[in-house]
Amino acid sequence: MPESSTDLADSLRSIQTALRRRLGRADVLTQMYRAVNASLDPERVGEELVSQMAEWLPMPAWVALTVDDTGRVRALGMAGLTPETENAAKVVGALVIRTGVVFCCGDLTSDRRLPTPDTAVPAIAAIGLPLECRGRTVGALVGFDRVPAGKNPKFAPPTLTALLSALEPGATALDNALRVQRAEALSVTDDLTQLYNSRYLSQVLRRETKRASRSGRPLSLLFIDLDGFKAVNDTYGHLAGSRALVEAAAVIKVSARETDVVARFGGDEFAIVLPDTTSEGAMAVGDRVRERIAAHQFLQGEGFQIALTVSVGVATLPDVSISADGLIHAADSAMYFVKDRGKNGIHVAG
Repeated sequence: MPESSTDLADSLRSIQTALRRRLGRADVLTQMYRAVNASLDPERVGEELVSQMAEWLPMPAWVALTVDDTGRVRALGMAGLTPETENAAKVVGALVIRTGVVFCCGDLTSDRRLPTPDTAVPAIAAIGLPLECRGRTVGALVGFDRVPAGKNPKFAPPTLTALLSALEPGATALDNALRVQRAEALSVTDDLTQLYNSRYLSQVLRRETKRASRSGRPLSLLFIDLDGFKAVNDTYGHLAGSRALVEAAAVIKVSARETDVVARFGGDEFAIVLPDTTSEGAMAVGDRVRERIAAHQFLQGEGFQIALTVSVGVATLPDVSISADGLIHAADSAMYFVKDRGKNGIHVAG
């Protein structure tokens, strides 16, 4: 809202009649519908929702949020946020999504509806609007002023009805985009380990190879093979072998960094794509994987204590290749170099 001596509560009260008239115009609603349905990317939908809200209620900061399947609050689009207000937005957004209730607050520091966060919320006024679709709250829009208000801002019932109705196309578009994203995630996920599958690995490698070539930044790939895994299947059966693969996948995933892409290449082979990483950085990740696999006792839940090791091959672009296929071939050859020389080790191609 325009910067002045008035706070959010006063500003909101003064614009409600004009806002209600604006939201009743067919061209405004048509613009909203077209904007949020221009993409099936949840982030793009979130950005359009933020853009629309910044026009309707021009507060200094807006953010669109949802909650993923793990319960983590995820920002989809934002404008004007600082690290402090981003944390506060997630606290407010989680409350709005959980309750499905509009949130209006004059000062976040004194609002007892908010759970005690890990970090203190700032002393500012805030509005939280639920995004309702198919009887569910699929997300929230949270806006902030720069200062606290003397009292809680308040929407007149007709204004709030008009605003929530105008947001319904955005909520539906966001729900559709999230459903598509979940379906795509299933199509690129390995059924057993829940890591990415080889199909997605190939897509990521081709995308990252092009990006690395344009930027001149390095790109590394790790190939990881479980040593002696065949003996687990032969001795304990294929069901136990499958469980061992799930455990190995979990160890490898937590050994990688947040920016890395971990995939099951096939059988007992895994791969890690490491963007913006030199061979030295890839070696550090590979060593961490090798050490943690060696220290892990497999199938303890089945009453066994099986020890396994891994052979790791490292390949880096542009050191050994300038193509995704060349990187795969180099990493695979480096891995077999280790296996041919006693296993339980790491080798850098080239």
